[in-house]
Amino acid sequence: MNDVSIVLCGDAGQGIQTVEQLFINIVKKEGFNVFSTKEYMSRVRGGSNSTQLRISTEPVTAYINRIDILIPLSEEAITHLGNRVSKKTIIIGEKNHIKNNKHFKGIEIPFSQYAKEIGNIVFSNTIAVGLLSALCGIDKKTVTEQVENYFSKKKKDLVKNNILAAEKGYAAGEDLVKKRKAKLNISSPPQQYNDIVLNGTQAIGLGALAGGCNFISSYPMSPSTGVLTFLSQQQHNDFDIIVEQAEDEISAINMALGAWYAGARAMVTTSGGGYALMTEGVSLAGMIESPMVIHLAQRPAPATGLPTRTEQADLELALYSSHGEFPKIIFAPGTLQDGFYLTQRAFNLADKYQVPVYILTDQYFVDSYYNIPSLTLESGTNKRYFVKIKKTYKRYEFTKNGISPRGIPGYGDGLVCVDSDEHDEEGRITESMTVRTRMVDKRLRKLKEITKETIPPTLIGNKNYKTLIIGWGSTYHIIKEALKRINRKNISFLHFTQLYPLHSDTVKYLKKAQQTIIVENNATSQFSNLIKRHTGHEINYKILQYNGLPFSVEAVENQIKKISQRYQ
Repeated sequence: MNDVSIVLCGDAGQGIQTVEQLFINIVKKEGFNVFSTKEYMSRVRGGSNSTQLRISTEPVTAYINRIDILIPLSEEAITHLGNRVSKKTIIIGEKNHIKNNKHFKGIEIPFSQYAKEIGNIVFSNTIAVGLLSALCGIDKKTVTEQVENYFSKKKKDLVKNNILAAEKGYAAGEDLVKKRKAKLNISSPPQQYNDIVLNGTQAIGLGALAGGCNFISSYPMSPSTGVLTFLSQQQHNDFDIIVEQAEDEISAINMALGAWYAGARAMVTTSGGGYALMTEGVSLAGMIESPMVIHLAQRPAPATGLPTRTEQADLELALYSSHGEFPKIIFAPGTLQDGFYLTQRAFNLADKYQVPVYILTDQYFVDSYYNIPSLTLESGTNKRYFVKIKKTYKRYEFTKNGISPRGIPGYGDGLVCVDSDEHDEEGRITESMTVRTRMVDKRLRKLKEITKETIPPTLIGNKNYKTLIIGWGSTYHIIKEALKRINRKNISFLHFTQLYPLHSDTVKYLKKAQQTIIVENNATSQFSNLIKRHTGHEINYKILQYNGLPFSVEAVENQIKKISQRYQ
């Protein structure tokens, strides 16, 4: 066995996240590849939340439907997971959590009793970690060392009791292996000791730091808040960054505009409902030609929708929001590496072209962990594009490429005059129709320059394809693994990390295909609408999902097989 899928499911507040983090550390330390993602309800307590952990000798980076081991931590867990539980699933849990399970055989382990013997029911989670480690054949010493590490900042008694809990669980796991032959025969680990384990939130945050971000202002909104929290933690790690939790999203975007005006590199992180409040500020950025970096983590809408679930339905919001016409750049990372490098790139392009740049993610992307090789800076230093100004400085000077020299107040002898009304070259309000037309044209000319730096889509698979699968953002690994399973040379995958401006190579790829299929986590196929608008090409088939969950590898695999049968 090269790949095992473990799922823990219970009520909010039961500490499933602790199990996830601790087990990831143990598995990584043992040298395995690991992937983890979660789905959770918008409740402080109650409801049913679950976490999937994939352990493998090969790189694993995508969500699958299959469950090999299920640990239900509540009576509702098995019902909540529905058809993901199969007859092959090994269910291990308390008697009262598996007693109503008529279709599947469960293995009873009294987690609560063991935990009470140690001193508190809260230790049930660490017992589960120890048990899973034994079933996976992980060295006991690795388990106890990582448990001690994880709780090292807690009181000594708590550290000691968690180690006891892990050992208790490990012993129970060894007993299962011995008596019921429940051991998962995973191949020897590839020893990926030098890899790092990140989630999407951390990749975006690190990319912001790499891009020179030194100011972030936001109002908390799931699932974007993690970036704000992550960067706030870096204030104490030798990074010169100001983190401001604003009173609302309107204040947040305007603070960030002020920071750019003063010479900082600023960003906001938000989700759809929060971004809706920011759109007037984004339009202000368009008029005053201010750089701006916006991390927009998507979730199901309209209104509050499903606030803790995932969707790819804010592409059109990002592209068409804000009144007026002005250039934008939209990125959508598909991998953690993309998240890092595209965020760094976003700051440099925002600075260079003086436009808003979006990093479009979603709940699935920001909350998923897996191991990757260490990240490196794409370029040694970030280039700053503001200039030292003279007394004759004109903030909105007409230029051939539309990019006016950007000055910073106090850096030179001139004045940096900006205004939200239409203005002349010096930044003074004007109602001249001639100047108005020239200013609009000047701003829009930037788009031609931006297009020269557009990132082309990536083709995965054979160049001589008949069927072309199209995806963007977080569906990358899911589609890639689905196509690996299908294993047909006439099906290839075209993945986009830059959605706007759309790269000119798009037309070439589309024309070559006999059949095109797009995979999107939304109801109206927003990216195919964008493709049609800019290329005239109608995508033949659309695989769409908008129930709040990410696609599973199996679902994409089955849908592609069904659609592409005629081209076998």
